[in-house]
Amino acid sequence: MGSDMRMMDAVRADIPVDEEDDFLPASERDRGRVVGLVLVDIVNGFCTVGAGNLAPVEPNKQIATMVEEASRLAKAFCERNWPVFAFLDSHYPDKPEPPYPPHCIIGSGEENFVPALQWLEKDPNVTVKRKDCIDGFIGSTEKDGSNLFVDWVKTNDIKVVLVVGICTDICVLDFTCSILSARNIGRIPPLEDVVVYSHGCATFDLPIHVAKHIKGALAHPQELLHHMGLYMAKGRGARIVNSVSID
Repeated sequence: MGSDMRMMDAVRADIPVDEEDDFLPASERDRGRVVGLVLVDIVNGFCTVGAGNLAPVEPNKQIATMVEEASRLAKAFCERNWPVFAFLDSHYPDKPEPPYPPHCIIGSGEENFVPALQWLEKDPNVTVKRKDCIDGFIGSTEKDGSNLFVDWVKTNDIKVVLVVGICTDICVLDFTCSILSARNIGRIPPLEDVVVYSHGCATFDLPIHVAKHIKGALAHPQELLHHMGLYMAKGRGARIVNSVSID
């Protein structure tokens, strides 16, 4: 434990994220910049203990905090009729997603919102997209070439996207990088800023002593990869914040 803490201290010193202290959606709106909340894959299969191959095997503080913060923000946004978009990782059993084992199979329950967020399915303020790939931006592309996420941004005149969810270094990062790239070439007007909330994100923990006994598995230290996911997102142009205040 002590060596892990020292390693993380060294990582934070050498590659600091330098998070912004607070993000105020209401202040953004006062400046004429609509903020949309995006929830990435806060489903049982990634967050609920024992729910599946990629779910935590025991209670996890980082994941629990992420769920609590996502729930707080979702309720606040919906109470104010501010736009919310939610991705749900959902897969058919005959379409694997290597290198990961089967997960979030449709009909298993893993692909559904965690209990704290199940109410979102029926909230008229929320746009829900079930995706069958890591990157939600790609997963939002329909067969006719349209993109549900792009349409949501345009319809609601969103200039700032606030991103929360799991996993910081996988689905959250891929989605963040894609929409930043699309923004840079004018594919998601009027989007201007992408904000990632650090305590509203989480990733999974797979220590080396466990991974080495699983064929094909890579070690995935939670704190390190969470930090790296935020660092990479900031390097691509995202704003990283450590708190979000509604009022």
